[in-house]
Amino acid sequence: MRYRQLGRSGLAVSEIALGTQTFGWGADEKTAHALADLYTEAGGNFFDTANIYNAGVSETILGNWLKAAGKRHEIIVASKVFFRTGEGPNDWGLSRKHILHSIDESLKRLRTDYIDLYQMHCFDRSTPIEETLETLSDLVRRGKVRYLGVSNFTPSQLVRARMQCAARGWSNVAALQAEYSLLVRETEWELLPVCIEEGLGCLAWSPLAGGWLSGKYRQGEPMPGGSRAGRGDRWDDLPDQRESELAWRVIDTLGAASRELGKTPAQAALNWLLSKPGVTASVIGVRTADQLDENLGSVGWSLPVEWVKKLDEASAIPLPYPYRFIERYTRRKESGG
Repeated sequence: MRYRQLGRSGLAVSEIALGTQTFGWGADEKTAHALADLYTEAGGNFFDTANIYNAGVSETILGNWLKAAGKRHEIIVASKVFFRTGEGPNDWGLSRKHILHSIDESLKRLRTDYIDLYQMHCFDRSTPIEETLETLSDLVRRGKVRYLGVSNFTPSQLVRARMQCAARGWSNVAALQAEYSLLVRETEWELLPVCIEEGLGCLAWSPLAGGWLSGKYRQGEPMPGGSRAGRGDRWDDLPDQRESELAWRVIDTLGAASRELGKTPAQAALNWLLSKPGVTASVIGVRTADQLDENLGSVGWSLPVEWVKKLDEASAIPLPYPYRFIERYTRRKESGG
């Protein structure tokens, strides 16, 4: 396992982060603790959770493991705030009230006095961004949070947040967590360039596209019953959302790569992702030790250049305006045309 700096920060995180959404859902506490042990034994140090994962059970299970393991100072813990945690009008969002309540609840569940990376789980259109950022900066100043991050922000929202922090002397955003995979490459259009230019860490969530890049699915065949799509776990991963000519082309190319290289499709997909400029870590989610072992097999080697090119081509999507316009004429300028 290699370690990468979280953008320009001084924080070193493992290139594979263990997402804990399965803790308490698909993995009971005993299984989850065994997964955490296996992950850290392999050199992993970066756990990602959220206050809403399984109504807080994910944080509780992770907190119990942290206490039992007795090595909190060696572990990087990331959590998130935004989504609804109750029925009240203030039980969601990025208001000062909800954030201050949520951080204390998360700290109790995690059985720790600080969170290493505290992330805004989604942009909140109902709360002034200045209120949110000042509140989060206060948490850093008070020692409850070490670094700040965002997730599910547009490029302009991310840049505006950083500009506000810089102008007001607040602790600034250090990382972005965004969906990114061979089936979701729009992140490359502007979010990744912003991360590179601004010195932000980029954490890729759903790097296997909800299991679609794991090798489980075959065109024309029913979804396996034990798969996420088969169970209907998440709307975004249902066939109506993921299935397309592009998806099957990528899956076929991954299959060819894995057969030639002696790797699994999931390993090839994760390795492709970690090779992309600006990516700090891939956030994986697993339910079993076998799944974890397979995903950890994505590091320590590199896809041959020809297979990177083939996967790039198979997963390419047409650029919309103005990206298409800029790409066309920038390329001509760089080539001397």
